[in-house]
Amino acid sequence: MIRKVCMSMIVLAVLAPCLLAQSVDEIIAKNVQARGGADKLKRVKSIKSTATMSMGPGIEAPGVLIQKRPALARLEFTVQGLTAVQAYDGKNGWQIMPFMGKKDPELMSADEAKEIEENADLDGPLVDYKSKGHQVELQGKEKIEGTDAYKLKVTLKNGDVQTIYIDSDSFLDIKEVTKRTVRGTEQEIESAIGDYKPVDGIMFPFAVESGIKGTDQKQKLTITKVELNVPADDSLFKMPAAAPKADAPKTDPPKN
Repeated sequence: MIRKVCMSMIVLAVLAPCLLAQSVDEIIAKNVQARGGADKLKRVKSIKSTATMSMGPGIEAPGVLIQKRPALARLEFTVQGLTAVQAYDGKNGWQIMPFMGKKDPELMSADEAKEIEENADLDGPLVDYKSKGHQVELQGKEKIEGTDAYKLKVTLKNGDVQTIYIDSDSFLDIKEVTKRTVRGTEQEIESAIGDYKPVDGIMFPFAVESGIKGTDQKQKLTITKVELNVPADDSLFKMPAAAPKADAPKTDPPKN
């Protein structure tokens, strides 16, 4: 009898990783289906999202994010009359940040480019996660504001760690915590995700509230419009050349 119990425990120990992986894949499959299904998601070649970010009392930043397969993204947003650009061309991230005194385009560091690079993935990290080089672990269930949610730990190929909470009823994402290192400092960003609406048969969240974990400072993103398969030339995502600097005005030599 003891021998049979021991053998059963050994079998369970061997099968446990397989069962866990199967559970992860089942949850992801239901998440993909809840969003609209793999076929519909794969038919989307580009996404244009128009939104407004509330950054504090009286400060709003309207913006547009364009994503295109296979891995292109461009974000433009305006703060107090100045328009900034952050983009990913498939290999590098670049930006124009005029309110930081930088009016010319410049390459972003590897750490700075992580967020815009992740935005370039139209399907999100869970879809085809293995082929993308990510790892996903199921860490049980948690209640998120009274809602039961599956907790998935996603270790991205670039080393960042995301925790994605999936509603156990709707199987849609309702919260995300991203841990990344910026300029040598580790940060955790919490995002509450909601107000899902269908666009051409695909569910998109129209409200995201984000902030650094442990602080009261939150930024609310309100999406007003999502358009699918909009024309977007690849040149839109390439870093432009810096504007030529004006020559210094010539002055006549002093007369004797």
